[in-house]
Amino acid sequence: MSNKIQIAPSILAADFTCLGDQIREAEAAGADQIHIDVMDGRFAPNITMGPLVIEAVRRVTALPLDVHLMMVEPDHMLSTFAQSGANTLGVHYEACLNLHRTLQTIRQLGCKPEVVLNPGTPASVLSEVLHLVDAVLVMTVNPGFGGQAFLPETMRKVTQLREMAKAIGHEMDIEVDGGVNVDTAATCVAAGATILVAGSAVFSSKYSVQAGMDKLRAVIESKKPV
Repeated sequence: MSNKIQIAPSILAADFTCLGDQIREAEAAGADQIHIDVMDGRFAPNITMGPLVIEAVRRVTALPLDVHLMMVEPDHMLSTFAQSGANTLGVHYEACLNLHRTLQTIRQLGCKPEVVLNPGTPASVLSEVLHLVDAVLVMTVNPGFGGQAFLPETMRKVTQLREMAKAIGHEMDIEVDGGVNVDTAATCVAAGATILVAGSAVFSSKYSVQAGMDKLRAVIESKKPV
């Protein structure tokens, strides 16, 4: 876990007519990793990207790829996503039949294991597997679509997870995803988040990727605890 608060631009909000350019702009603007949302139309009410997109993104950036699998029973696709270039594989607690085994498999594939919690899922469900993960992603909106309003009540879960990790002496990142922007970023950091996924706050038709990254970084640096 790094002491630096990381920003992971989510390409779900990018302009796909020039996706490679947008990713290069994000990297040049100081992005720490690239977040890729994979939705299967079953677990989340949308269909987005798959292994071919991840392979394409891998070719245009050296940044770590944080692949968020919003899909039912993701185990049968883990090796495919790992081979496509993913560095982190995030699986939902709600979607895994045997979460312990799934997290072990991700590690064996050479990727960082991450577990994701929907807004309605309590932190306590991870008590028996927290030691297996490099990160927990707290959904701060319900999965499915970008541009949703941030759910402030999810910050309690971020704080609880930080306390749970500290209690067992485990260092891990806590990632937040959904509605993260210049109005909510400081709240996330104060609660204990170390990775902020940002979509429309970075990829916007109103300002450049560089401007979006600069605005987020300025808020983080001015408000983060010492």
